[in-house]
Amino acid sequence: MSVAEEMPAPESTDLAFGPPEAEAGGVLTIDLAAIEANWRNLRSLATPAECGAVIKGDAYGCGIEPVAALLSHAGCTTFFIADLSEAKRVRRIAPDATIYVLNGLMPGTAAVFAEHNIRPVIGNSAELAEWDGFVSANNWRGGMALHVDTGMNRLGVRVEEAEGIASRLQSEHHGISLLMSHFVASEEPDNPVNNKQILLFREIRRMFRGVPSSLANSSGIFLGSAAFCDIVRPGVALYGGNPTPGRSNPMQPVIDLKARVAQLRYVPAGESVGYDAQWVAERASRVAIISVGYADGYPRSAGTVTGEMRGEALVAGRLCPFIGRVSMDLIAIDVTSLHEGAVQRGSLVTLIGEGLDLDDVAARAGTISYEILTRLGHRYARIYRNSAGG
Repeated sequence: MSVAEEMPAPESTDLAFGPPEAEAGGVLTIDLAAIEANWRNLRSLATPAECGAVIKGDAYGCGIEPVAALLSHAGCTTFFIADLSEAKRVRRIAPDATIYVLNGLMPGTAAVFAEHNIRPVIGNSAELAEWDGFVSANNWRGGMALHVDTGMNRLGVRVEEAEGIASRLQSEHHGISLLMSHFVASEEPDNPVNNKQILLFREIRRMFRGVPSSLANSSGIFLGSAAFCDIVRPGVALYGGNPTPGRSNPMQPVIDLKARVAQLRYVPAGESVGYDAQWVAERASRVAIISVGYADGYPRSAGTVTGEMRGEALVAGRLCPFIGRVSMDLIAIDVTSLHEGAVQRGSLVTLIGEGLDLDDVAARAGTISYEILTRLGHRYARIYRNSAGG
């Protein structure tokens, strides 16, 4: 089943959503072929393990429906999602896929999991008791995952609890279809906690012999085969985030974000721009105001703070700094260095893409690529593009 079969087919080979491009303050282009290429690359690196896909947070801001359809067509059969509402969206797109809800079983929702053939990731004794009660009363055989905490101290049963749960494997219908844990610092390959977790999870797997297991996230795949287990579950790397910080990004870029210039204005020397007068012109300056702000998911922290310029845009082929605060709907850019006429009202400037790397943009704003992606707004004109032409 292809993306085109799941979503309205426009006249061109691209799929466009959101407001018309001419009416939108920004244009977000998502390269579906790059997502597929990234998934295939990670699958090859993790062989012989199965490669699933984490598509929580609206597929990291890229859209659950197109991404689920794309990856299902590419051969992905297991998806990980954060909550039940998004899992139901995945089920509509991928009727035969295995879908796990990472945040577990919310009280009173077991029947909904069964209705849509979705599997909870059980992480505490209360969830397990409620799930077992439902399974017993309804003779449900859909399965669930057991999350064992190996050091994150967020979700998951403790190791000593897992030892007791392991005894249920003596029953034919024990119901555990996956055993999983979560790395604390997989993006830091030299951090000793990684090896500690790998060894601990190996011991836990022995208690649950015969149950498929999963440990590696995006960065975990790059820790080597000891982390692979039976299924890997990449997330941010699928969408172009760098799973190997400090080294060159092995992933293809996925998103391109452009903003439209709403107005050009001249600012005399000595006058300020934006809220709280965080930037004051040292010379007569030309400023471009673009129609994107934090309401569109662009971080407020990318603005100028006490004279420190953080964000940049690519304007007419040249990097130009943000000036003043990033506001709800607008960002000001200093374009004084460009020649007159290089940028005009209605021009598009690049915020991510064309050399403005996603992770670098995030770092300059004091955040991470995960946050940038998952906050991508819905006021953009969205264009889904298959650069491979398929």
